[in-house]
Amino acid sequence: MPDNLAEITPFDTIFIDVSDGHRLHVTIAGNPEGQPAILLHGGPGSGISATARRHFDPERYRIIQFDQRGCGQSTPNAAESLEHNTTHHLIDDMEAIRVALALDDWLVFGTSWGSTLALAYAQRHPQRVRAMVLAGVTTTRQKEIDWLYKGMAMFLPQQWQRFIAVIPDHMPKEDPVGAYYQLLNDADTAVRAKAAYEWHLWEAGSITAESTSAFPEKWRDEDYRFTRARLCTHYFHHAAWLDDGVLIRNAGRLAGIPGILIQGMRDLQGPPVTAYELAAAWPGSELIMIDGAGHSTGDVGMEEAIVSAIARFAN
Repeated sequence: MPDNLAEITPFDTIFIDVSDGHRLHVTIAGNPEGQPAILLHGGPGSGISATARRHFDPERYRIIQFDQRGCGQSTPNAAESLEHNTTHHLIDDMEAIRVALALDDWLVFGTSWGSTLALAYAQRHPQRVRAMVLAGVTTTRQKEIDWLYKGMAMFLPQQWQRFIAVIPDHMPKEDPVGAYYQLLNDADTAVRAKAAYEWHLWEAGSITAESTSAFPEKWRDEDYRFTRARLCTHYFHHAAWLDDGVLIRNAGRLAGIPGILIQGMRDLQGPPVTAYELAAAWPGSELIMIDGAGHSTGDVGMEEAIVSAIARFAN
């Protein structure tokens, strides 16, 4: 993270009631009269990131963030309920926020899972998207899920053995996402807590090209880990309720929307081939590859590229 990027504090926080009893926590920062931009966090379930706001010039942008269903300060929390929580609900939630704020369109920024949600939203509501910047690109195809929770084992064999050791013998180890989905819905709180910890330990081994052990600060909170792990397995077990490959197959719908894809060349969690295939299918998009960077936006070169890309759309 470049030292010259200052913290940006929201000037407003609102709650928006949406469908099926869900309530969204929304923050707004930057310039109230600036160009609107919505930031889509990863996970699913990672919640609003103060760091992500620093990608935007607060003098030029109206920076909108929300905790996606089930996480952060949105209610109900996924620890209590996973009902009415799908990609399609999140797309509708974004529209509810846009309407509540009386916006015609906005820049859409997403990282990791947030890039999947950004693409799904833009393909359904292309007239509402002024531009897009995506980093650590994913589309949540089945082969991407399989890679993240099985294929990547060839690079992290010791971590893989620990990851699957939690799965009891009566559950299929060849489907770790399905097994962890069951464990995180177990009646025993100790079983759930153990599964949530091991799920995050596996992710921590590949999130950055620069370190393979440290938990991000938020991951050290047990309640946070449980909520996030439940949402991750809920979405990935159901393949995000998307037809397999649809976001790349239908990328032609994004023609006319300027987009910049920023991808670490050493990204294990989101292998560069996905960003490459998306760029090839999205007319007018631009792919920027960052040598030496992994999946984390904090890796060398990623932050600078994101800030530069977003600044290009400030006018």
